[in-house]
Amino acid sequence: MQRLFLILVLIFTLSIQGVLAQPSEKKFTAEDYVLKFKEEAIQEMLKHGIPASVILAQGMLESANGNSPLAVYANNHFGIKCHVGWEGSTFTHDDDEKNECFRRYENPFESFEDHSLFLKSRPRYAFLFILPKNDYRSWAKGLKEAGYATNPEYGDLLIDLIERFELNQYDKLDYMPTIKVDINASALAQPKMELRQIHHFNHTQFVSSKAGDTYTKIAAEFNLNAEHILKYNDAVQDEELKEGQKVYLQPKRSKASETYHVVSQGETMQAIAQYYGVKLHALYKRNKMKEGQEPLPGEIVCLSGKKTDKPEEVLSRK
Repeated sequence: MQRLFLILVLIFTLSIQGVLAQPSEKKFTAEDYVLKFKEEAIQEMLKHGIPASVILAQGMLESANGNSPLAVYANNHFGIKCHVGWEGSTFTHDDDEKNECFRRYENPFESFEDHSLFLKSRPRYAFLFILPKNDYRSWAKGLKEAGYATNPEYGDLLIDLIERFELNQYDKLDYMPTIKVDINASALAQPKMELRQIHHFNHTQFVSSKAGDTYTKIAAEFNLNAEHILKYNDAVQDEELKEGQKVYLQPKRSKASETYHVVSQGETMQAIAQYYGVKLHALYKRNKMKEGQEPLPGEIVCLSGKKTDKPEEVLSRK
C-alpha cells in the first residue's frame, strides 16, 4: 500500500512539473529557424564570405532557435553585446554578469548584417576570412579560439548543429537561388506575444503583468524557471495576477533605496516587499518580525538601515 502511495505521489509530481514547463506561446523549432533565415545567411555569405552554415548554426545556438529573450525582445540573434562605440538601441540582460548591455535591432535581419560586420571589423577574427567558405569545421573551431564565446565546447556545438541539419549544403552556393519554402506560414511567424517593456527598479528587472497573466506564463515567456520566478516574487504558489502588478525577473535586493514606509490599511509585508523591490525575508529580518506576521496600519516598516527611530520622528520627517 505504501509503495502504491509513493508511485501515485511521483506521478502527480511529474504531472505538475510538466504543466509548469509548458510554454505559453508557440516556440520555433530548429527546422523552423533554418527555413526562415537560410536565405539571409546565404546573402551574408555571398556579401561577406562567412559560411552560411556557420551563420545559421550561430544564430540557432545563440538565440535558442529564435526563442531567447534577446531574440524576441531585441531581435539580437547572435548575442552581440554593446561594446565601445555602439550608438544604437540597447537591451539589458543577464549573461556572464548581471545587467549586461546588448545591442537591440529593429528586426532580425539587421542582427544578421551586424553579425557579419562585427566579425569583419574585429582583428582577432581576421584569420577566419582566409579560410575557404566551405570549411565550416575550421570556422567553428576558429570562432571558439578567437573568443566569440566562453563555452569550451562552442566549436563542437556549432559543428554538431551544422552536420545534424545539413547546413553545409548552403555553403556550396555561388549565387542567390530562388528558394521555395513548403511550410505552413504560421510556423514561420514570430511567437504571438505582445512585447513587454522591461523596467528596472531598485537595480532589479521587472515587467508589469497584463490581464490573465500568471507567474508561470511570464516565466515561460522569458525562458525562466517557474520555480525561480515564484521565489523572486516571494510567491508561495502560481496564481492569476492583477493587471499592473510588478513581476520581478531577477532576485530582489536586501534593502530599498528609501528608508521607511508607513503602512496603509490592508497592506501586507509581501505587498511592501514587491513595491520596493526588497526580499521578503530580508524585510522581516530588518524589522525583527516573525515571518508571516503582518504590520498594523500606521506602523513604520524599515526598508534600509536599522530600525532605531521612533515612529513620531519618522513621521515628522515625511
